[in-house]
Amino acid sequence: MDSRELTKIKKRLEKLHQQMGDIGPVMRGSIVFIGNKKKYSHFSLNKDKKTHLIYLGKKREAKAREYSDNYKKLLDLIEEMTILNMTLLKENDPL
Repeated sequence: MDSRELTKIKKRLEKLHQQMGDIGPVMRGSIVFIGNKKKYSHFSLNKDKKTHLIYLGKKREAKAREYSDNYKKLLDLIEEMTILNMTLLKENDPL
């Protein structure tokens, strides 16, 4: 791999780091609907083999969805960064 490609990878990593800082609040979990006709929204998280639920209602549902979506965006960034960092390590050219 030539130095131009390595420089390109490093610039992409810098951009990804910036994007990570811009994401905002994150929550791992998902929104589930419980009750008659599944009309009551809750936030669900599995932690230490236990499911934790909090009632959201209409007021907090949008914010919880945003936080959950932010978590998914963060995971996507981490996955891309992992591949790029593996390439740099393989080339013996760490940041």
